Amino acid sequence: MTKVQSMGDVLAWLDTLELAGGARSTGAWPLSTVLDHCAQSIEMSMQGFPQPKSELFRATAGRAAFALFKLRGRMGHDLAAPIPGAAALAAGPDWHAPAQRLRKAVLNFNAFAGSLQPHFAYGQLSNADFALAHVLHIANHQDEIGPG
Repeated sequence: MTKVQSMGDVLAWLDTLELAGGARSTGAWPLSTVLDHCAQSIEMSMQGFPQPKSELFRATAGRAAFALFKLRGRMGHDLAAPIPGAAALAAGPDWHAPAQRLRKAVLNFNAFAGSLQPHFAYGQLSNADFALAHVLHIANHQDEIGPG
């Protein structure tokens, strides 16, 4: 499976999942949870994250982590860690609704004209850096997604 490299790739990847009849997660979370989590992250970049890390963390360790991910062109994070303070994620076998939620989140992000909210760990990001953060995040989750 080719890793996503842009927000457009995320939409194409979702198309591929639908055409293939799905995929499966090899990690701790089922596919529905992974897709819901990725959608939630994108939505929160527009609406706000419920429990941001301290200002000091975001200005130091968080900023350094994102800079490293950006430099390497890939992210590494705990693939079973929810966003702090976020609502419960979908957990059932049906991945279709979370896939549609992710699709809608990407489309909304692409059309968003307002000010993006600070990331809970990385702090304030430009629109381009937030798009990159989302793409790297989803690509990292693809490490645990394989053919159904």
